[in-house]
Amino acid sequence: MKGFILFVTIFSQFFEGIIILYFLFLNLIYLYFILLSAREIKHYLRKREYSDYDLLLTDFMAPPISILIPVYNEENNVVATLKNILHVQYPIYEVILINDGSTDQTLEHVIREFDMLPNHQFQKNHLKTKPVRCGYYSLQYPKLRVIDKENGGKSDALNVGINCAKYEFFLAVDGDVLLEPDSLLRIARPIIENPSEVVAVGGIVRILNGCEVEDGVVKVPALSKKCLPNFQVVEYLRAFLAGRTGLSAINANLIISGAFGLFRRDIALEVGGYHVGSVGEDMELVLAFHENRIKQNVPYKILFIGDPVCWTEVPETMSVLSRQRRRWQKGLLQVLAKYKHMFFRKKYGRLGTVGIPFFYIFEGWGSLLEFGGYFFTAIGLYFGLINKLFAIAFLAASVALGVANSLSALILEEISFRRYQKFSDLAKLVFVAVIENLGYRQMVAFFRCLGLWDYLFNQGSWGRMEKKGIRKVAKVGKQPPIAP
Repeated sequence: MKGFILFVTIFSQFFEGIIILYFLFLNLIYLYFILLSAREIKHYLRKREYSDYDLLLTDFMAPPISILIPVYNEENNVVATLKNILHVQYPIYEVILINDGSTDQTLEHVIREFDMLPNHQFQKNHLKTKPVRCGYYSLQYPKLRVIDKENGGKSDALNVGINCAKYEFFLAVDGDVLLEPDSLLRIARPIIENPSEVVAVGGIVRILNGCEVEDGVVKVPALSKKCLPNFQVVEYLRAFLAGRTGLSAINANLIISGAFGLFRRDIALEVGGYHVGSVGEDMELVLAFHENRIKQNVPYKILFIGDPVCWTEVPETMSVLSRQRRRWQKGLLQVLAKYKHMFFRKKYGRLGTVGIPFFYIFEGWGSLLEFGGYFFTAIGLYFGLINKLFAIAFLAASVALGVANSLSALILEEISFRRYQKFSDLAKLVFVAVIENLGYRQMVAFFRCLGLWDYLFNQGSWGRMEKKGIRKVAKVGKQPPIAP
C-alpha cells in the first residue's frame, strides 16, 4: 500500500505539470481557431449579401452534381430522405441511391414508392467493389437511380456510386438526412466562384431531433425535449463553427462530414476512392485529396462553410452515443496513423504544421490526458496526495474554459446564421453550454478513451447506431408530392 501511495504521489506531481501545459496549449489553439472562424464568417457574410441564389439556378457555371446516398437498413428514413433530396433547388443534378445489401425493407420501400424498374446497364469498373446485383430507374422520376449491391460497407457503396456517377462533382450524403432546399446551391457556390482551385467543400451538419418538419423541410429549428441531443447541438456548433471554419481558413481542414460533403470525382478516382475497411473513410478521403494536390504541386482549396445545412438524427441514449464516439475515435486514430508522414512537415503547409498536429495531439491522444486529469485528480484528493488548491483550480479552470469555448461557438452562431430564432431555445442553449461541462464532456472523454483502447488492441466493430427515424425524433407534418 505504501508503494502504491508513493507511486501515486510522484506520478500526481508529474501529472500536474503535464495537465497544466496541456490545457494551456489546448485553449490557446481554440482561441486561435475561434479568431480565425470569426474573421472567416465575417468575410463570408459580407460576400453573401451580394449573392443571388435565384440567378445561380440558371447559371451555366453551376457544375452538374451527382448526389450519392449509401444506405443499409434505412427503411424508416429512406423514403423521406429521397423525397427531400428530389426537391433541392439546383440546375442539373442526379440522385443515386446505393442499397448496400440491406436485410430489411429498404429496397422494397424505394421500388414501391418511386415506381422503379430494373435496368442492368450502368457504368462500373473504375473502382473495384463488391458485385452489383441490379440497377433501377423510373420513368416518372428521371433524376433518380437505384443501385442494389452485395453488402460491402459504406465505403464500398460510395465507390459504386462514384463508378456510376455521370457528373464532375459528387455530393455524399447519409440515408437519414434532410437537406435545406438551397443547400446544394450554397455548397456549390465556392466552386462556381473558384472552379480551378476548390476541389472539395463541406457543409454544416445540424441536429434534427426536436425540429418541426413540413413538406420534407425543416420549417422550425428547435431543441429536443431530451438532454442528450441538446448537448450534441452545442458540441456540433463548437466543432463546426469554431473548429472546422478556423481550419478551413488556413486550408488545413481534415474532415468533411460523410453526411454532407461535395468532392471532385476525377480526383476521387485518382486516389482510389474511399478506402474500404476504414472506419474514418470521410476523413481519409479528405487527406488523400490534400496529398494528391500537394504532390502534384497544384494550388487547391478544401473548404468548410457553415451556410449549407444538412439535418440529421443524433443518439438519444448513452449506449448508442458511446458506440458512435468509440467508432469515431478509432477511425480518427487509424487515419492519423496512415498519414503520420505529414506530421510537422512544412511541405504540407499548415495542414502539416497545424491541422494534423492538433488532431493527433489533442483530438487523438488528448482524451487520455483529459480524462486522466480528472481521474488522477480525484484519486489524489482521496488519498490526500495532491494540493487541494491545485485540484480546485484545475477543475474550475477546465470547466470555465470549456464554457467559454461553447459560448464562443454560440456567439458565432447567433451573429451569423441564427437558425434558432426562439428566445427560449437560445436561453436553453446557453444553459446547456454551461452544464455540459459538468459531466457530459467528461463522459465523452471517457468514450473517446474507450475508442483509443479499441484502436490500440484492434477491438470493436462498426457499431450499429439504432435510429428511431425522422418521424420519431422530429415533429413531422405533411409530406410533399414529388416533382419529376
